[in-house]
Amino acid sequence: MASTDKVSPRDRLLDAAARLSYRDGVSVGIEALCREAGISKRSMYQLFDSKDAMLAASLERRGPWYDAQLAHPDPEAATPRERILYVFERLARASLDADYHGCPYLAVLVELKNPEHPASVVARTVKERLAATFRAEAERGGARDPGLLARQLVLVFDGASARAGAGVERLDDGLATTTATALLDAAGME
Repeated sequence: MASTDKVSPRDRLLDAAARLSYRDGVSVGIEALCREAGISKRSMYQLFDSKDAMLAASLERRGPWYDAQLAHPDPEAATPRERILYVFERLARASLDADYHGCPYLAVLVELKNPEHPASVVARTVKERLAATFRAEAERGGARDPGLLARQLVLVFDGASARAGAGVERLDDGLATTTATALLDAAGME
């Protein structure tokens, strides 16, 4: 693992923004972010025009990691149904982490409420990418209405993620996966 002094101030700030905004919400203060990153406010403003831009950059930087967490480990061998269900199995496993607070992108959209905020734009793009993935898999699997099925799957994913993140639902009993399976069956997915 790289030592802290080898990590750029920009990367330390983006990492701090990811950690603190996920744990405490997007309203986390600049002072706390800078303290966590070990940089001055002046340095932060030299790197980013605003806290909003920094938060958007942090979310964008995390996007490939997030996508990779939901991607089936052997996509070539898996069927479309298996690739979709893997997303829900992965959600169930992630929700067991004591530090799980739900989908970070959904949280940003809910907290900010401003669709024009730079972080909301990034978060919406990531969520749209998940919906597009579900739709593409639904098409490959022969679903009768791939667009509708994708919307339903995102609704289940986001609802399960939010409820588990809020600590009002446990997903270790397979509820999200079972619900997704029922939707796949009803849509005629192979």
